[in-house]
Amino acid sequence: MPDTRPRRTFAVISHPDAGKSTLTEALALHARAITEAGAVHGKGDRRATVSDWMAMEKARGISITSAALQFVYRDHVINLVDTPGHSDFSEDTYRVLSAVDSAVMLVDAGKGLEPQTLKLFRVCALRGIPVITVINKWDRPGLSALELMDLIQEKIKLRPTPLTWPVGEAGDFRGVLDRRTGEFVKYTRTAGGATRAPEKRLGPDEVDENDARVWADAVEEHELLGLDDADHDQKRFLAGETTPVMFASALQNFGVAQLLDLLLDLAPGPNPTPGVDGSVRRPDDEFSAFVFKVQSGMNAAHRDRLAYARVVSGTFERGMVVTHAGTGRPFATKFAQTVFGRETTSVENAEPGDIIGLVNANALRVGDTVYVGDPIEFPPVPTFAPEHFVTASAGDIGRYKQFRRGIEQLDQEGVVQVLRSDLRGDQNPVLAAVGPMQFEVVEDRMTNEFNAPIRFSRLDYQVARRTDAAGAAALSGIRGVEVLQRSDGTHLALFVDQWRAKVTARDNPDVMLEALPAGGS
Repeated sequence: MPDTRPRRTFAVISHPDAGKSTLTEALALHARAITEAGAVHGKGDRRATVSDWMAMEKARGISITSAALQFVYRDHVINLVDTPGHSDFSEDTYRVLSAVDSAVMLVDAGKGLEPQTLKLFRVCALRGIPVITVINKWDRPGLSALELMDLIQEKIKLRPTPLTWPVGEAGDFRGVLDRRTGEFVKYTRTAGGATRAPEKRLGPDEVDENDARVWADAVEEHELLGLDDADHDQKRFLAGETTPVMFASALQNFGVAQLLDLLLDLAPGPNPTPGVDGSVRRPDDEFSAFVFKVQSGMNAAHRDRLAYARVVSGTFERGMVVTHAGTGRPFATKFAQTVFGRETTSVENAEPGDIIGLVNANALRVGDTVYVGDPIEFPPVPTFAPEHFVTASAGDIGRYKQFRRGIEQLDQEGVVQVLRSDLRGDQNPVLAAVGPMQFEVVEDRMTNEFNAPIRFSRLDYQVARRTDAAGAAALSGIRGVEVLQRSDGTHLALFVDQWRAKVTARDNPDVMLEALPAGGS
């Protein structure tokens, strides 16, 4: 039978080291999806993060591939679409945001809003995704709560509307004042934060003398926030004008239960989704879904290929035959899975908001639509601004066929963008990436998966702009500029730096030079 419980599908966006993997574990722990939390940087026998599985992830303590974690909390089904968290590997993070209905922006209390967080927020704003802000690491010294509110308003232009307020300054975390109830939510530490932290709710008259001073400070600031119109308004939140804020320590499991409750109470569920022709697919219409990621090599014993798809409408049933919008051909879904880290389980049914893994989906690419019934094709998943460029060549000329096959597959999966030109020829494609770690992933997979060693030669370009065939002709021969064509047909003009891009645009006002999403100014 289909599971018709309400869905909440979200992602956590953050700068590296803000605590995303730790928060992921803590959320699953509170929902009892796991029994003990352990981040990849944990000590002793604390286990590896369940959403991190690639060898490079475990070695570095970061998330490289995206995975979907599903669990039940308060009779809701929660889909946490996990995202690569390292600044050097972020294009996949951007793509994942096309598959969620809301985002949790994780901010380090000591560092404030960092560059990667701001880039990810801009993608959320571009897609109209409501954002809940979590100020993390309040158990460590950091900025003041009011300073952080000012930073949020200044840097992302959203009005922060705190729902909880810290009792005790950063580094002296006693708990939070629940601004909706007026209660003091007091926390107790657990050993290493590996189990659920017990919490105790106290009325204002129950606060003991040890906490009286910091409680009084929190109440005073709470009242100032109310006078400054910093209270939550659901319509303004959904309209992308405000961001609810809460304070937490994911490592100590402080504030995690409140975040789960906020997601259920405030975050939107699946909504109607428009197609490229203006038609709309509502959640209760016939089945449709779109692919936001393709991943190979999850099972070392098999040449498997898994397409992650977000269910947009209808009920998915394993074995159903769907239509591939790009080709009009039928696609059988006999092998479909849910994915929890590296653990996969066959899925019988899925509802709007759920993430399914379609196995051996060789025909599917990032951005493809599959559907049943009336035709629908959803807008393509955008490609983001690369900032790092190398030429690639076969390390062993005798394995050139394997080299070409590997580059083609990694291009289809979106691991890197592959650029070519007549001048450079097909044997030395240019690989373009948001961050240089993508090249390390390419090197690792080409060597171990395709048995095709690869050589890179760095290019000095730093900026890419979208242009067209006329622009390519007009820019030909200009020093510090090269135009290449991506495998999807898009022309990209590459520049050595922002200054050269601006001067070229100024000197060639009739040439189309468009910035790509999440790129620099």
